[in-house]
Amino acid sequence: MQSAAWLLDREISVSSGDWLRKSTYHTPLKRLKISMLQRRPIFPGVIEMNYQAGWRIGCNVYLVHDDRDWGLIDIGYTESVDEIIEMIRQLDFPLLQCRALVATHADVDHVQGLAKAKSILKAPVIAHPLAVESLETGDRIKTFAEIAAQNVHLDMPVVKIDKTVVDGDTIEIGGQRLEVWHTPGHTDSQLAFRMGTLLLSGDNIYRDGSVGAIDAHHGSDIPSFIQSLNRIAASDVEWLLPSHGPIFRKDNRLLAKTISRLEGYLKLADFGTCAPDWPLTAEWDRELAEGRFPNVQPAATAQTA
Repeated sequence: MQSAAWLLDREISVSSGDWLRKSTYHTPLKRLKISMLQRRPIFPGVIEMNYQAGWRIGCNVYLVHDDRDWGLIDIGYTESVDEIIEMIRQLDFPLLQCRALVATHADVDHVQGLAKAKSILKAPVIAHPLAVESLETGDRIKTFAEIAAQNVHLDMPVVKIDKTVVDGDTIEIGGQRLEVWHTPGHTDSQLAFRMGTLLLSGDNIYRDGSVGAIDAHHGSDIPSFIQSLNRIAASDVEWLLPSHGPIFRKDNRLLAKTISRLEGYLKLADFGTCAPDWPLTAEWDRELAEGRFPNVQPAATAQTA
């Protein structure tokens, strides 16, 4: 009798012209010809699943691999897990060779599917220590799964974190080595991963110069954000592989413009308690203490009937 592992690696997807009809069954390989997909790597050892599919599935999901072993950086929403894993199977990556499921941070659009992916792939989940509580308790506020004012009400399945990593650690996936960078700002647990001249840069910056959402509820910190962006700018990495949108060559002019914009937020109320100071309040305190009133021009004499 064949083992369960044999069946897992030989689950066949029935397709009829369109992408993945989602019907699956098990059969010995010798009885059915399997239609495999051609791998479309962005860089050697790196496949991004949206690019691979040719359409936007969700957040960027990076498959890092060598000749046989592989791992995923982020997974996206639960509803996308089956599609992503089916693609991986058809790319001829043995499912039992998945060595890591890595969370760049604990936002729902990146990690909602972790529990399901872990149950299928039996791979360890890796995250920063500051992401553990949110992921293991399913914190729907800090993960952005619950935003009542915008009618966002998403599930956040709990998932056990098997290993934590901090700045300077290395994640090994077969022969590939990812240097861990802790780049807080967007969230307190935000990670990036250096792989040679590539930086899997998370939600730090996107090709249009925007950055990951700044919000006190999930641990944003503007001074830390600026420090993280300065670190990226000062590095000799050549390509940024963000968690949303297209991959792009590192452009220090773009980074400088973004950093300058965030520096302006340090003393403005735009992002509430994420800013360390709001000088306008001190100015108003002084004016009140001095008895200063607004410099209002005398109103025109009211016309009488």
